[in-house]
Amino acid sequence: MAAKKLVILGGGESGVGAALLGQAKGYEVFLSDRGSLKEDYRTTLQAAGIPFEEGQHTEERILDATEVVKSPGIPGTVPLVQKLKDQGTPVISEIEFAARYTRARLIGITGSNGKTTTTLLIYHLLKTAGLNVGLAGNIGDSFAEQVINDTFDYYVLELSSFQLDDMYQTRLDTAVLLNITPDHLDRYGYNFQNYVDSKFRILQNMQPDSSFIFFQENQPILDGLTKRGPSVRRLPVSLETQPVPGGYLRDGQLTAQCDNRTFQIAQDETPLRGPHNAINMLAAVLAALSVGVGDEAIAEGLRTFQNAPHRLEPAGTINGVQFINDSKATNVDSVFYALSSMTSPTIWIAGGLDKGNDYSQIEELVRRKVKALVCLGADNHKLVAYFEGKVPVIYETQRVQDAVARGLALGQPGDVVLLSPACASFDLFKNYEDRGNQFKAAVQALVNSQQ
Repeated sequence: MAAKKLVILGGGESGVGAALLGQAKGYEVFLSDRGSLKEDYRTTLQAAGIPFEEGQHTEERILDATEVVKSPGIPGTVPLVQKLKDQGTPVISEIEFAARYTRARLIGITGSNGKTTTTLLIYHLLKTAGLNVGLAGNIGDSFAEQVINDTFDYYVLELSSFQLDDMYQTRLDTAVLLNITPDHLDRYGYNFQNYVDSKFRILQNMQPDSSFIFFQENQPILDGLTKRGPSVRRLPVSLETQPVPGGYLRDGQLTAQCDNRTFQIAQDETPLRGPHNAINMLAAVLAALSVGVGDEAIAEGLRTFQNAPHRLEPAGTINGVQFINDSKATNVDSVFYALSSMTSPTIWIAGGLDKGNDYSQIEELVRRKVKALVCLGADNHKLVAYFEGKVPVIYETQRVQDAVARGLALGQPGDVVLLSPACASFDLFKNYEDRGNQFKAAVQALVNSQQ
């Protein structure tokens, strides 16, 4: 019998991992990337003897596939993918492909905001408890490459809506849905319901004894649960009520109850601040409890956690003015969480490529907390027009060094300069990491000049 033909579209971390797994499982593999491959990925494929092309898609060869693994970065609407679907060729994600070949228990996390923090925290809690656990999905090393040897008992998977869109049979043992707010609507026909439906795919194939952890004050989640009525073990997280089982914040105490166990810790004992991080931590604790992690390991893990960069990351203090890098805040909802966490007068640096932002949801917070707005973008007119008259000082620039210097000049000891852009970074920077790194470098240069 001829080997099944597996075509991989996209040669990034997930694509190259899927190619290696496909080869290990006896597929005839071909990888195709319309762009150019990173040098180390090219070397990996060459060393494995896997045929590939870059700079083009040879349609005839791709349409001949038995099955296609598609990069999450490629929209399902592109003509080549449509042709594959029209002829009945399965098009799946790397997660879907890899999940076939693992015996491990799977914990999946999605949400418009907070999923990287929560994923890293769950991974850290399980590692602290001594469990044999892998980290994959939208973060870390390729899931597919890790399951070639399949040595882990658990995988913690960060799942974007784009990955969920191409998952069909994967079954999670624990699923976390943090929130659903308008994002990536350009990929969903500018229809918010399409995006909501995509996020709810995390529940597909779950069993009645599977744990579903969700934030119950998010209306789209509540509406979706009412509509779908999934048969799963529900573990809600709340900032307003005290669900049992579930998790809640009251008087600064985080409390989580699951399987007749109660875990408590003061949020002040952890490195994560703000109400959004209370949600993230409660979700992570419930996920850890759902797989039997002990209280001591959870407490130790919460105290020793270090978050990923560019998420409310301290960037330095000059003359009593604290600088915070929240470059990952590429939508208004993220800025809402960031400003909610601020307990000092704030100079807010915002701007970039606007994805159709509605600033009304943060207007009241901005009026209360922001003493000055520094607009850092190629085109700031929308930000300026909205906040004129609502913020005492508005300043515009296209240089991050200038934005940092102006923030310091406007600040008093005890104030915070917060980079939380609400926008994509592609107008002036390569990506949000580049923006955050340039911000941190500019702060460090000012620190050095003061010495």
